[in-house]
Amino acid sequence: MLDAIERETAAHPTASVIVLHGLGADGSDFLPIADELDLTAAGPVRYVFPHAPVRPITLNGGYKMRAWYDILNDDLVRREDEAGLRASIPLVQQFIDRERERGVAPERIVLAGFSQGCAMTLLTGLRYPERLAGLVGLSGYLPLAASTAAERSQANLSTPIFLAHGRADPVVHFQRALTSRDALRELGYSVEWHEYDMPHSVCAPEIADLNRWLLKALA
Repeated sequence: MLDAIERETAAHPTASVIVLHGLGADGSDFLPIADELDLTAAGPVRYVFPHAPVRPITLNGGYKMRAWYDILNDDLVRREDEAGLRASIPLVQQFIDRERERGVAPERIVLAGFSQGCAMTLLTGLRYPERLAGLVGLSGYLPLAASTAAERSQANLSTPIFLAHGRADPVVHFQRALTSRDALRELGYSVEWHEYDMPHSVCAPEIADLNRWLLKALA
């Protein structure tokens, strides 16, 4: 199992938020964001921040860094690392399963991610065999979109999804995010969409919107 950083807001958590980082980062990347969230009304929460494996990234000349899958080039649609994406699904599922083993019901588990982490959140969460509390995708996209309808789990058809993106994102272009949002809605998912005047990053209004959504998802 991959290493991870964990934080608990109080003893005996009854809800879990698993956060997947982006390319080249690690689990510590979103610790400051968790510090800004106030989920007191949802009860004790355990935050889990996994570290992705280290692997060579083709787009970066084979340089090794933490990544959930390879980036073959800057076209995130036509050339996806399908093998790498699929290999990381069980790595992420292990963290959901472990929270269940520690007594947190699946409908009290939120899976979240930024950029690559967003892609893995949607890829894994929509296929997970039990209903989760919600899926959060920040500055990312829906990978292997053509296979989603055939491979998705019936258990998560009603799982709410929070998607947020910057209109000036130079990494995952805004139109790519819109296409992902529309594809999910066409499949019948309840998607709460937010867009902001920011690049490939996170902003204060986004955290405030996410805080409200998390309290609703974990109510």
